[in-house]
Amino acid sequence: MTDHRQDPPQQAISTALIHHPYEPPAGFAAPQPAVHKASTVIFASTAAARARNWKEKTGYTYGLHGTPTTFLLEERIATLEGGLQTLLLPSGLAAIALVDLALLKSGDEVLIPDNSYGPNRELARNQLAGWGIAHRIYDPMDPTAFAAMLSPATKLVWIEPPGSVTMEFPDVPALVQAARARGVRIALDNTWGAGLAFDAFALGADISVHALTKYPSGGGDLLMGAVTTRDEALHLELKYTHMRVGYGVGANDVEAVLRALPSLTLRYAAADRAARTLAQWLATRPEVAQVLHPALPGSPGHEHWARLCTQAAGLFSVVFDERYAFEQVDAFVDALRLFKIGYSWAGPVSLAVPYRLSAIRDEPAWRGALVRFSIGLEDVGDLRADLEQALTAVLGRCLA
Repeated sequence: MTDHRQDPPQQAISTALIHHPYEPPAGFAAPQPAVHKASTVIFASTAAARARNWKEKTGYTYGLHGTPTTFLLEERIATLEGGLQTLLLPSGLAAIALVDLALLKSGDEVLIPDNSYGPNRELARNQLAGWGIAHRIYDPMDPTAFAAMLSPATKLVWIEPPGSVTMEFPDVPALVQAARARGVRIALDNTWGAGLAFDAFALGADISVHALTKYPSGGGDLLMGAVTTRDEALHLELKYTHMRVGYGVGANDVEAVLRALPSLTLRYAAADRAARTLAQWLATRPEVAQVLHPALPGSPGHEHWARLCTQAAGLFSVVFDERYAFEQVDAFVDALRLFKIGYSWAGPVSLAVPYRLSAIRDEPAWRGALVRFSIGLEDVGDLRADLEQALTAVLGRCLA
């Protein structure tokens, strides 16, 4: 019998270009995986279409439910995190929102640490509140007070080690133990840890949320998030919401993260070394009141970091001496040449962002001017020279 794919009927060129019979041979292998782009997925028959289960990685049904490219990244992130299942989201904030949407309903309450990623709090203050979901802010450095806040309405707790901007490292096991005793689910933002500094699930988290925008991408050029679990039933709760809301990610962005993952451990370690070097040096400067870096003795929660971690991200903050006005600290940041001003972190370019602590923290003890530094992949000596010239030029004259 003649194979019609080898001897196609005469067709208009427009049809032949779409339904061309050639298929490349199987068995091609290369260091980087192929990029599969699809909204529509083709089935061999109606029976095959009806037999596919979108909830499993046994086949393909529609682009939003997965392609070979997205399945591959999900599996690799699950391995990185020490989990069993991962869902991909279009941003880290979308990953946070998925957890809230899937697990909370009207009448429920979520507890969020005072030092959490700001948009997490804004989501609770606005969208969640509008849907009848309450939230309360807790002090992550006081496990006893945290335990007392848990109520029958509390259905979800967020933990962020270390805190965003102010970098306190909480006693994660104590917070987890308190939540576990009340049967409350625990979501941990593991973006800083990147799956390398500690194992979120070994510490007791039910869910690990990761902004792949940061270290897994490493390029500062894409947005993506991930939600990883170890429990199949919990994964399905999240996956149903993921499907109903219509979350999806672009294949080219997935490819970029897959390409960057092999160098993740090297980039994380390099940023860690450089950040510690610069943080230790800045701690000796007269312009600086405090350096907030979990690996430095004296930084809030250092003892918890030392007990739980061996690595740290290339991120730290500096609280300036109170003699400096906010405008002077802004001028210092403007005077930096290699450090660029921009949000996010973990890319190749070092960043500096000034904050007014009273504007981002509920706890009244936090006051004054702070600059958060994200250390990239530049030479650490060049970065130190840049910091020194800006400190001397802008703030040094105020010491006279």
